[in-house]
Amino acid sequence: MFSGISIWQLLIILAIVVLLFGTKKLRNIGNDLGGAIKGFKDSVKDGEDEQNSKRLADNDSEHAHQQAGKTQGSGLIRHGAAAHV
Repeated sequence: MFSGISIWQLLIILAIVVLLFGTKKLRNIGNDLGGAIKGFKDSVKDGEDEQNSKRLADNDSEHAHQQAGKTQGSGLIRHGAAAHV
């Protein structure tokens, strides 16, 4: 398992930790740690969702701006072509 640490040594360490803190305290620490990890994951996911929605909004506005430029540009070409004819 671990280099140099046997299963018996791990069991002795576990027994000492349980004696020092008690099962109720360890359960509370586990719940707190689990809640903190869940909160962190949710925050990361919310941050990614926010970045993705911002990126999509930026792409949409850029696409709309490009489409407006193409429309205006094509109108100028038609107008210029009609003037030459």
